[in-house]
Amino acid sequence: VSWRGKSIGDVLQMEVDEAVEFFATMPNIAHPLQLLKDVGLGYLTLGQPSPTLSGGEAQRIRLAAQLGSNMQGVCYVLDEPTIGLHPRDNRILLGALSRLEKNGNTLVVVEHDDDTIRRAEHVIDIGPGAGIRGGRVVAQGTLQDLMDAPESTTGHYLRHPLAHPLQPRRPVAKDTPMITVKGAKLHNLRHLTAHFPIGRLSVVTGVSGSGKSTLAREVLLDNLGAAVSLRADPQWHGCESIEGWKSIDRVLEVDQTPIGKTPRSCPATYIGFWDDVRKQFSDTQEARIRGWGAGRFSFNTGDGRCPLCEGQGMRTLEMSFLPDIKVPCDGCGGARFNTDTLGVRMREKHAGEVLSLEVDDAIGYFAAHPKIRHPLQLMQDVGLGYITLGQPSPTLSGGEAQRIKLVTELAKARMTEGVITTGRASRLPHTLYVLDEPTVGLSMADVEKLIRVLHRLVEAGNTVVVIEHNLDIIAEADWLLDLGPEGGTGGGKLVIEGTPEQVMAVRSKSHTGEVLHEFMNRA
Repeated sequence: VSWRGKSIGDVLQMEVDEAVEFFATMPNIAHPLQLLKDVGLGYLTLGQPSPTLSGGEAQRIRLAAQLGSNMQGVCYVLDEPTIGLHPRDNRILLGALSRLEKNGNTLVVVEHDDDTIRRAEHVIDIGPGAGIRGGRVVAQGTLQDLMDAPESTTGHYLRHPLAHPLQPRRPVAKDTPMITVKGAKLHNLRHLTAHFPIGRLSVVTGVSGSGKSTLAREVLLDNLGAAVSLRADPQWHGCESIEGWKSIDRVLEVDQTPIGKTPRSCPATYIGFWDDVRKQFSDTQEARIRGWGAGRFSFNTGDGRCPLCEGQGMRTLEMSFLPDIKVPCDGCGGARFNTDTLGVRMREKHAGEVLSLEVDDAIGYFAAHPKIRHPLQLMQDVGLGYITLGQPSPTLSGGEAQRIKLVTELAKARMTEGVITTGRASRLPHTLYVLDEPTVGLSMADVEKLIRVLHRLVEAGNTVVVIEHNLDIIAEADWLLDLGPEGGTGGGKLVIEGTPEQVMAVRSKSHTGEVLHEFMNRA
């Protein structure tokens, strides 16, 4: 069955932008399509399966549905609606939110984005720190009220934005070794060739749907993962070839997936310094008298852990017709170990008390033990000083989990006064790190800490590729790859690659260049 020369299958393959024109004479169809376009989703096809949508895309589709309802007197609560949005698309979204407000509705938005905060009529800042150091309203009112509040970290960064670059850019010259992706043609990529300089911080930018994740993850990451494991060119997927990768020893994606699924997994075991803590406990006089080795102080296996909770520190109660609930173990009180094991003390603390130490306090406790103090110091450097050594992995946010993974990698490359020390090893493995929007869920203060971590990874002799919309990260790049110029079929091209200054120089054809120029030249 055809209508206006198209079958229903043809219509489902249309992008929103095309469908707006196709249905222009039918207001009941054209109006909701125009709303999708208004929230920056003109590149989506009408029949795109829901599981392939990003969280930000799904949220904007729901927002378009609300815009079309013309309801009044509704309180809308949005949790970080700018996730996954290019600053250009972010401004489109803010315009749509303003329309909802003008219809007579109330909007409550949880957000870290600078533009969104500046557009708000009333701001509530929670803090001053994270975890148990937060939970208070430190400032509320206008933007100026926030900036005038001495306790407000958000106000501080709004008053004193980061001055970029935080350190001199690493030069990318003609003779700089490059990983070259040739003829990338997966999804909407249009047979493009892209260069990723080795030993540099590269950021892949572009509007939503321009092909950033396809290039960096599905073409670069997946192909090089296979190539490095084979130590030979594999059957290339989604591109003609990748050259210049032979100096890469490891390929790793540092994402926001949990570091463990059970309460027995925690930062101390994931990063690996709990093994050294166990050895210290086994060296105490009490442990030696009892003949206990380091295995006694493991809460994953062995005789030392609490038999009731099996080292989890909590027990799961099954509730009929209701979700299971977790409560502290009544046998060990959450300490994870049995009574005998807790009888051994090291510097006035038993193993359960050490696990309950916050990172900030643990640094002082292990001040004389560099192998433990060093990863703890790194955790503090990335803004995780408030979490405990034994905090169960399922209770960590995605951003916290990602930063713990970064700490684990940094701990492998100990840096002292700018010099990489590797013990007996003559050379650390050269790792290619790929991060997809690591700033999701991070405050302005945490973004600054993340920037410094990314620089440390590169200074340790690695190559870092970041997919990102955050302008603070983009402004720190040694090399930018800007895809677009639009999303969907309007994207998939390499608009420009080069330094941030080179991208800003072509701002007439690069959306990233335009917003970056405004950002770098703000008052």
